[in-house]
Amino acid sequence: MTSIVFPGQGSQFTGMSKDFYDNFAIAKSTFDEIQDYVKINLKNIIFKNEENLMNITNYTQICIFTASISIFKTFENECNIDSSNIDFMLGHSLGEYTALACSKKINLQDCSLILKKRGELMNNAVIPNETGMVALIGCNSEKVEKILSDNNLQLQIANDNSPMQIVVSGDVKELERSREIFIKNNVKKFVKLNVSSAFHSKFMNEAQLELFHDIDKLDLKKNNIKIVSNYTAEASNDSETIKNSLKYQMANKVRWTDSILKLENFGQKNIIEIGPGKVLSGLINRITNSFDIRTISEIKDISDK
Repeated sequence: MTSIVFPGQGSQFTGMSKDFYDNFAIAKSTFDEIQDYVKINLKNIIFKNEENLMNITNYTQICIFTASISIFKTFENECNIDSSNIDFMLGHSLGEYTALACSKKINLQDCSLILKKRGELMNNAVIPNETGMVALIGCNSEKVEKILSDNNLQLQIANDNSPMQIVVSGDVKELERSREIFIKNNVKKFVKLNVSSAFHSKFMNEAQLELFHDIDKLDLKKNNIKIVSNYTAEASNDSETIKNSLKYQMANKVRWTDSILKLENFGQKNIIEIGPGKVLSGLINRITNSFDIRTISEIKDISDK
């Protein structure tokens, strides 16, 4: 009983997946294929990042997607992964799109193009640096919600990452006002994130609406792999249910804690994180110790077990 998870924004680093690209034809062909679809020199951005484009949302999302897909396809091919042994796929924010492509519910071209547009919409949704995001370390979502309510803070929970890490989004002035309040309420760390906008909040409402029609047009294939939605934290392999949840993902909370607990409730035992870095594995271990977790981020990870 295996589930596969895919990372989101923040996991990127220069050179991610290059070892796969250099050593496996399937990884190289995947890069080339996605580049042809999106008309962006992804190899230059990911492997060199000379102009720091990889940290601009326009490019970040499609870069992480490309790296993750390339690693997954290599792992699938080299280890003869049987999709019938995969029960669930899910991803953190943009990683949900990676899950949809890797589960073959959406073809690679459609998924690449809609994710490219998603990154552009999110990047252009508000004036840069007027809104932002902060990670709160040492508290759960219930505590954060109470602090927001008790102090009339106009912020939203963007990511419920674990019982020890919550990310909030909002206006930069309101975020700054909240710092002392959170520290006084025993939040251990208040960490500004290196992003230009308040993702997964009301500031993304217009961008979210602009993506509705594109999501409606997606031709989702039904198969036995269930997708756990960021928006609802529910598992489904019904195409319309998946699309309807995807429509509301951009401007609402990523329910990562609930999503992982859902896997636990279904009796899942094994989780494989595929993509750059090991961020999700760390979060999962803070949510529950019920899983045997494996990460596939570098070539050596394929032969580790």
